[in-house]
Amino acid sequence: MSIEDWYSFVTTVGDSFLEAYIPIVIKRKSIDYSNEQRDWQEIRRGRYVEFNLVHDKGTLFGLRTNGRIESILMSLPPHVQWKYDHQPEPDSEEARLIQVLKNPKSWV
Repeated sequence: MSIEDWYSFVTTVGDSFLEAYIPIVIKRKSIDYSNEQRDWQEIRRGRYVEFNLVHDKGTLFGLRTNGRIESILMSLPPHVQWKYDHQPEPDSEEARLIQVLKNPKSWV
C-alpha cells in the first residue's frame, strides 16, 4: 500500500468515528448504574493507570526524559481505585468479563 492509501484509510476511519459513536452515546447516556458498577469501573481504570505507568512506551519515555509530569499524567483517568487482589463476585457480570479477558477468542 502507498502512503496515500494509508492516509485515505486513516482519514476515512477518523471521519466515521462520530457517525458510529454518537448513536451509542444517545442510546446509553440515560442508563442507570449502581455504586458497585462505578467501583468496578474505577478498579479497571486503576489497571489502565498501572499499565500506562509501568508498560506504555510513550508514558515511560516522557517520564524518563524529564517531560512535564502534569502533561503526562493529565491523560490518566481522574477517578480510580486500587484494591489489593480484588476478586469480583462469582457468576457476576464482572467475573464473566474477567474470564473473557483471560481467554480471548481468535476472531481471524
